[in-house]
Amino acid sequence: MAKYDFMSFGEPNIRLTPPNHDRLGQAEELQLGIAAAELNCCVNISNLSVDKLMPRLKTAYITKLVDNWTGSYIVKHARMHGVDMSNVVVEEFDKIGRTRNGLAFVEVGIGPRASYQIYDRGHTALSKIQPGDIDWEKVLDTRWFHTTGIVTALGEHTAGEVLAALKAAKKNGATTSYDLNYRSTLWSREDARKAAESLMPYIDVILGNEEDFDTMLGIKADNTDENFSSIDPQCYRKVAEKVMEKYPHVKAVGTSLREVKTALLNNWQGCMMTKNGFYVSKKYENIEINDRVGGGDSFASGLIWSMLEGHGEQETLDFATAFSALCHTIRNDWNLVSRQEAEALAAGGSARVKR
Repeated sequence: MAKYDFMSFGEPNIRLTPPNHDRLGQAEELQLGIAAAELNCCVNISNLSVDKLMPRLKTAYITKLVDNWTGSYIVKHARMHGVDMSNVVVEEFDKIGRTRNGLAFVEVGIGPRASYQIYDRGHTALSKIQPGDIDWEKVLDTRWFHTTGIVTALGEHTAGEVLAALKAAKKNGATTSYDLNYRSTLWSREDARKAAESLMPYIDVILGNEEDFDTMLGIKADNTDENFSSIDPQCYRKVAEKVMEKYPHVKAVGTSLREVKTALLNNWQGCMMTKNGFYVSKKYENIEINDRVGGGDSFASGLIWSMLEGHGEQETLDFATAFSALCHTIRNDWNLVSRQEAEALAAGGSARVKR
């Protein structure tokens, strides 16, 4: 039996957001949160497992943090949601910040003004990670291991560490997943594609949106515009087929599809291909958005949680899409809705007041 059900590797950032759709340059106050694609999945999966009749799935997070208030804030808040943080590598704070923890500034857009995320993550502890800082074969005692293209891009050795982690996870018998999560501010298209192609032999479940597959794997969806603002699930059937043809060991390809009408009004849908066929969720029309950051991580979390619980493909996809649709209604990255709320929405529930 593995020690954990789910582990992930990544870099968390302190998230700072102006309220009321303000621009950063005009804000008189900032709301505090945590931004971290991989930690989002740990928190979400841990929270989905809270049920009086079920044991909580054991989740754990791997990262490297400086021991100052930002590191303590991240560790304490993750633990509050049931995430084991004992595998975090801690570096002593030098009182100046030559090595630091990262920040993420998020402007929540409105109307025609898009939301905007600004990274301030230079010289972070994780970006300076060295081979040997983590004994991956010893640490990765888990049923499922997950990481993303974000951490892969961060530093001189992070791509190598992601590769070492995936190899160790496979050696230890874990299912592995990877969210492509391309960020143009972190690396070039050429470097991203080179890294992704080296990692793919060790990935069982691949996740990403339409732009990610194009940029990082060179697999383009048909009939999308240059802004990827329109979606047709059948276009992504061809993408998934190409992925599974090129990488026949892949067990599932999952994609969330977003149609952007305004910054606060989107359509949302999911699709997934496995060896058993191609599955499409219902489309959630005109989702009114409180905060869209973390929606893709919620989709990944829902898929992984449902797969860990042994649900069938259509049920898994329907749950993940409903869960991630609800994430858009929650401020900050972590999806603080219950499993029961997501199941009710997937089953056709309404937004009527619950009493």
